[in-house]
Amino acid sequence: MKHFGLVHSQVNREQWNAYFDLTAIIQQADNCLTAPPVQITDERAPQSPGNAHDYYSNGDYWWPNPDTSNGLPYVRRDGESNPDNFHAHRILLRRMRSRVACLATAYRITGEQRYASHAIRQLDAFFVNERTRMNPHLLYAQAVPGICDGRGIGVIDTLHLIDVAAAVQILQHSHTSLADSHVLQSVSAWFADYSQWMNEHPQGVEERNEPNNHGLCWYVQMAAFARLTGQYAMLDWCREQYKTKLLVEQMDTDGSFPRELSRTKPYAYSLFTLDNFVTLTHLLSTPDDNLWEFQLSDGRGIEKGISFLLPYIENKQSWPYGRDVEYDAEWPVAMSFLLLAGLAYHSERLIALWHKLDHNPKEDELRRNMAIRQPLLWI
Repeated sequence: MKHFGLVHSQVNREQWNAYFDLTAIIQQADNCLTAPPVQITDERAPQSPGNAHDYYSNGDYWWPNPDTSNGLPYVRRDGESNPDNFHAHRILLRRMRSRVACLATAYRITGEQRYASHAIRQLDAFFVNERTRMNPHLLYAQAVPGICDGRGIGVIDTLHLIDVAAAVQILQHSHTSLADSHVLQSVSAWFADYSQWMNEHPQGVEERNEPNNHGLCWYVQMAAFARLTGQYAMLDWCREQYKTKLLVEQMDTDGSFPRELSRTKPYAYSLFTLDNFVTLTHLLSTPDDNLWEFQLSDGRGIEKGISFLLPYIENKQSWPYGRDVEYDAEWPVAMSFLLLAGLAYHSERLIALWHKLDHNPKEDELRRNMAIRQPLLWI
């Protein structure tokens, strides 16, 4: 039996207080106990060609056409998010993720079954109950009015579900009833179905082949979902793609990500890409194949990527690649890669930044670019 455990990022229970505000996590979970379940059917997308169970969103950077009477077709303004686009399903998905992840983390901290039971009720509403569940596909994600009903790059919208997959693995160890066990099995089956859609549908394949952060996030999701569903051959394949495709296509020899530096938000996109590269390194590393130590023949590897960006996280003013068109002053914040890589490399510099930076930014734009919200589920 292969061991697909985590490498160099394990922390003893006695040390959790050194990295996390356990009291705040439990208080947040207590608030979740009285909140009603979140479900995709809570909001109907008026422009969606699907039904109430189909996820729908609009592309961020698309705006009404100023040259037409009806605003169609929309036109792209890279880096400028349109607040009037349909984001309700994104918000619902992330709200569900945050509650499930927080409740599962509180269960892990305390061992109290009430947190696990409430998380499972939330999972049932979003993934299992036939009246309220989300269908396991993203046919209508990041649609552009007047151009298309959905796009391959919409697959990035479910990046936040990696926290849910990690939570389910924790909840599987709870002392659940037969009904709760059935819910958890059904949620795992949902993720298996969604993984199959991601890997086989043309939109999923298109996203997988993107040579930038979108393609990377496809692999992050696939690896997280494959760990949950026991798809070990897929994990092996993702590990090989990490070495032969992702690093080769996306990282320059200095550790930078050129495709992200060329965008209108070079700083935020560089952070986002590094965060997800670290998450993927964490997900795919095994005792026999430690990707934290892997390097291409020219030295490219995750350590090189961290070394490139770290000085600019410590001193944002030294960043030489231009300002982001939005939210430039709000970055950086405490993203999970600082903790995961800090533990993997026993790096006091990274851990110090993890403690120093803001863990709960108020701006929605920043929060949606933080895939992992409860790192205690991951170590």
